[in-house]
Amino acid sequence: MDSDSYCREIEAHLCRKNAGHLVRVVGPAFQMVTGWATQGIPLKVALRGIDRCVERREARAPSRRPLRVEFCEADVLEVFDQWRRAVGVGTAGGGAFPVAAADAGGAGEPAGEDRRTKPGHSLRAHLDRVVTRLTDRVAGGALGGEFERAVESILAELGEERSLSRSLRGEARAAFVARLQAIDDELLAAACQATPADVMNTLRVEAEQDLAGFRDRMPAQEYARAVEAATIKLLRDRLKLPDVAYGP
Repeated sequence: MDSDSYCREIEAHLCRKNAGHLVRVVGPAFQMVTGWATQGIPLKVALRGIDRCVERREARAPSRRPLRVEFCEADVLEVFDQWRRAVGVGTAGGGAFPVAAADAGGAGEPAGEDRRTKPGHSLRAHLDRVVTRLTDRVAGGALGGEFERAVESILAELGEERSLSRSLRGEARAAFVARLQAIDDELLAAACQATPADVMNTLRVEAEQDLAGFRDRMPAQEYARAVEAATIKLLRDRLKLPDVAYGP
């Protein structure tokens, strides 16, 4: 997508979020948004950042004034930073360096969580959120078959360990956190196995489109890993799966 089209999509999305009030992306705002495109920020990542800004403003107090795109930049860059760490790339304008293996991860949550940033909640609170989200997915009947049974098995394990998580210290805590990473890997492996091949192929094409701005700046092997990670991220978002892993 060229920069002009990218800006028009941002403008149209902002218009919808402003209840039809059109705020033109021109002048410095246009330069800022085209800079997003140059950095390789996927359009849907930028839109998610705008949505986050809108949601935070509405949570504070309703406003009659239309939101300008300039006020969304911090949220857009934050969501992009989470996305690039999840898929393992840097910024296209800065050379698209691969993120270290310890920082590369899965899909992150649709609600904007990123396990690779320091959590703002305790291990017990994290487990409570994970169990609640997985329980909701099972109760909603959207999983089905072997995948649902795999999720139920994970819920059973987390339920047993949740009450003990407050007292974990030192090596025991580190071992439990490592187990959470393994559980997250198991969850995503089960999700991949349960997803039809044509859906996975569609997600992979979408991942390649998201990474188009990085393709020429990355070695083939690193690009292939990034595509795989981005595909898994899209699958997690599609299935509304929480990130079981717990950050440092």
